[in-house]
Amino acid sequence: MKQLILLLLMVALAALPGFAQVNTSYHQSSIPFIAVGYEFERFAPELRFSTDVYTGSNFSLEAVLPYKFLRKEDYYLDAGLGVRAGEFDGLVIPVGLSVFPFEKKQFGFHTEVALLGSFGSSLDPIFRGSWGITFRFSER
Repeated sequence: MKQLILLLLMVALAALPGFAQVNTSYHQSSIPFIAVGYEFERFAPELRFSTDVYTGSNFSLEAVLPYKFLRKEDYYLDAGLGVRAGEFDGLVIPVGLSVFPFEKKQFGFHTEVALLGSFGSSLDPIFRGSWGITFRFSER
């Protein structure tokens, strides 16, 4: 069921019209992941895959839809909502800052905090902090 929700979310996001660019990023934390995203003017949906894990036992997948509520040429602040399947199933509520300090706005740095909550579990929510790098495949 959760995989179906993730698939439907990604198909719906791919159908949105407008200016967009593909990006990839790496988030370093105690729960690290890589992400592939598609930036629209105000939205930046991402599909995230866990790293540093055995794929058979604790591999996780996240789909998030952050909204850029403060957007400048060199940086943006975003917050969003998503779902996580695998280890720590449940909702993801990320809040992040991405900075592009170089003349070409393709390479940048980011930091994010996220709350990971469980569906119907006795586990307490997890508060994850991460930092990393991001790369846009086309320049703005």
